[in-house]
Amino acid sequence: MHHDTQQLLATANQVILGKAHKIRLALCCLLARGHLLIEDIPGVGKTTLAHTLAKLLGLDYQRIQFTSDILPADIIGATIFDAKNLSFKFHPGPVFNQMVLADEINRATPKAQSALLEAMEEHHVTVEGKTYPLPNPFFVIATQNPSHQIGTFPLPESQLDRFLMRLELGYPGADAERLLLKGQSRHSLIATLPVLLPPERLLAMQEAVTQVHVADPVLDYCLAIINYTRMSPDYVCGLSPRAGLALLNAAKAWAFLDRRDAVIPEDLQAVLAAVAGHRLQPGQSDSVAIVAPILAQVAVR
Repeated sequence: MHHDTQQLLATANQVILGKAHKIRLALCCLLARGHLLIEDIPGVGKTTLAHTLAKLLGLDYQRIQFTSDILPADIIGATIFDAKNLSFKFHPGPVFNQMVLADEINRATPKAQSALLEAMEEHHVTVEGKTYPLPNPFFVIATQNPSHQIGTFPLPESQLDRFLMRLELGYPGADAERLLLKGQSRHSLIATLPVLLPPERLLAMQEAVTQVHVADPVLDYCLAIINYTRMSPDYVCGLSPRAGLALLNAAKAWAFLDRRDAVIPEDLQAVLAAVAGHRLQPGQSDSVAIVAPILAQVAVR
């Protein structure tokens, strides 16, 4: 089981150069049954990362290009009258795939963005009073451009909170970019990737992650982190109970990738920036800087 994850990470690192830590966080997010938000400028590999993971995991994959005129029905589907059978029939939208890439999600209006809320939280959608289940596994990987760019609509807090992690890829290092410029096209490289972790194996790993043990002292440390964000004047609002669960689940997945059956404080620290950075509202946007006071002030139990 662990050999599969190591092979997957190694293969993904051959496509997305110089971003080993970010790729590991992305896989950690999926193992924790979470959705992933990737925020950065265009052209740094956000879409490539999503497509690479979908291919290596053998998931049904669909990209939705979010624009200012996209409608909720373009995402979840619509009920259309069938003149032949004289009845209404539901036509599923692109959200009915195992992995959905919501590309440039913040270029859509809040009304269109909210179409994903039920799907991400409940793993089903409701259309005209009827509920339709989504595939299992089901992941949303959304990309968004920085909010200062023209034509963007900031994601509301309720939408941000549905993403277990937010990552920023950034520019590659000099050596990685040199290899990128000299190497094969990323699109043609992705087309040759094998399925290394089919959905049934992924589901088994997700279940194994839930069995990772959390000792009481580590749980106390997690609670102390959460409580610090609620009491500190550095943040407008502290972490919610949902965020606390996300932090603990992500730490379990991180420990699982390290071939450990128990969480240690370093696991919480490793995932904190990705889990909490988009949920806390200080006066700065850098995830690492946002959580730095927490790690400095909260002692390991």
